[in-house]
Amino acid sequence: MKVIVQKYGGTSLATPARIRSVAKRIVAARRAGCGIVVVVSAMGDTTEQLLGLARSVISQPPRRELDMLLTAGERVTMSLLSMAIQDLGSEAISFTGSQSGIITDTSHTNAHILEIRADRIRRELAKKRVVIVAGFQGVSVEREVTTLGRGGSDITAVALAISLGARECEIYTDVDGILTADPRVVPGARLLPEITYDEMLELAGLGARVLQSRSVELAARHHLTLRVRPSIGEGTGTVIRDETLERPEVRGVTHDEAIALLSLRRVPRSPRSLSQVVTSLANAGVAVRFFFHGAGAEKTTDLSFVVNESDLATARRVLASEARRIGAREVRASKGVGLVSVIGVGITRSPDMLARIFTALSRSRIHIGSVSTSETRVSCIIPQSAVGRAARALAREFDLMKPRTARSTSGGRGRKRASAPRE
Repeated sequence: MKVIVQKYGGTSLATPARIRSVAKRIVAARRAGCGIVVVVSAMGDTTEQLLGLARSVISQPPRRELDMLLTAGERVTMSLLSMAIQDLGSEAISFTGSQSGIITDTSHTNAHILEIRADRIRRELAKKRVVIVAGFQGVSVEREVTTLGRGGSDITAVALAISLGARECEIYTDVDGILTADPRVVPGARLLPEITYDEMLELAGLGARVLQSRSVELAARHHLTLRVRPSIGEGTGTVIRDETLERPEVRGVTHDEAIALLSLRRVPRSPRSLSQVVTSLANAGVAVRFFFHGAGAEKTTDLSFVVNESDLATARRVLASEARRIGAREVRASKGVGLVSVIGVGITRSPDMLARIFTALSRSRIHIGSVSTSETRVSCIIPQSAVGRAARALAREFDLMKPRTARSTSGGRGRKRASAPRE
């Protein structure tokens, strides 16, 4: 029997009416003869509400207890969806992460899956039942309930698809698929019919919130095709898979305003200085998004780090301590910066790529503070106030927007087209 793994995010399941609508889609797929495994997120903003409830009791909730609390959201959704499917005349059964055999390490609130013992799921599929699995959660090797971190339901779905030998994993959300830019900032952003794993990883890591990057990495390692589709309507969405043709081409523009720039000025030149600073940041749990360095005065160097805005206070404290230890002159921090990135496999091989990016931003009178490049992206640090203008300028430069006639035609459907928060 062909097995299909579907994942539905919290926005797609936010109300009883939406749950019933999703149930109808699932039953139609089951009646077509496929074995169906469905992974669900918590309804709407349930996870954020539970997190807020915990913090109203204690400012720093213990991680183990947080996992016990937060997994309740997906259990509610899985039960209600199973009820709705059964009401439509199909057999269904709901499982928690532990009942599904999802075994993780012991890292509470950010666990990694070690293995999936899916025998129970296979037995229920053999009985022609739809299996509903609570996403985002598992059980550790020490028999503790764990969660997989933000966007963990995507990881659950991909891991189950691989374990069950599914050909592809369908991710249903409240947007049409992967777009060339955020339509809230770039009106007329186009749907991408297909995209490579590498391109999707860059998009996910630089501000696009449709898919969790760990799930894309896992799918890429196992060559599992992903399909992002709208949960309302019959859109074909976006297919994510291996690259098939060599095509240096801009595929999208991302932006991020929630970053901060920190600089460690006039660091004495030493082979160990950089490794010590980066190690201290890592030990404090600060993820360095980008790194730049430049020559300072009198045999010194300047080290600059781009971090998430939420990590600014921790990063500043770490760098101040490192400055005293290694003899750097000062630490400078700025929150008024943003990031805009151009994405596409092999784009930096194009000889005029940087020129086109810089010219487009220059025409819009946007100052570029720093630039970082890789095989699949060019990222520019710019003033935070200019991020929207920069994204629109680059989308125009690389023809990433619908023709105006198409924009006016599609604008009246009333459907939300912006990327939703992670589900």
